[in-house]
Amino acid sequence: MHKEVDLVFITLSSPVLVGVYEDNILIESISSSEKSSDVLPKIFDELSRKYEIKKLFYANGPGSFMAIKIAYIFLKSISILKNIPLFATDAFYFNKNQPIKAIGKLFFVKISSEIKTQKLEIASEVCFMLPDVLEYSEFSTAVAPLYGIGAVG
Repeated sequence: MHKEVDLVFITLSSPVLVGVYEDNILIESISSSEKSSDVLPKIFDELSRKYEIKKLFYANGPGSFMAIKIAYIFLKSISILKNIPLFATDAFYFNKNQPIKAIGKLFFVKISSEIKTQKLEIASEVCFMLPDVLEYSEFSTAVAPLYGIGAVG
């Protein structure tokens, strides 16, 4: 019998991060600099041979819209085909609420529960991290990518 686990996918930037959680504790992490469209099927296949996957989680933005779309389409398809529940949260959960680069000097920021763009002269490089303990309450069944974020311009 395989261990029952949940998988977390962060595909907003390079490297792609995938966390394996047992009873909401991180037990394995995978990092890849390959394109998410190439690496997600490989990682999922490898993990599905090793574990029984119970739930899927991902960061649905903001970040690279193409990477978010690819993750959404891939994970939503797996969710439907394999009957595995899919959950999402915004990227700020994975970077301690730091500004996320949009374009030029514009950055996505989260103020209260609202995501906006703000011009920042100096912002540190964003690092996304898999949490050691997964807080299920931070995730939602509203899994569509965050396209409703203010226009970047």
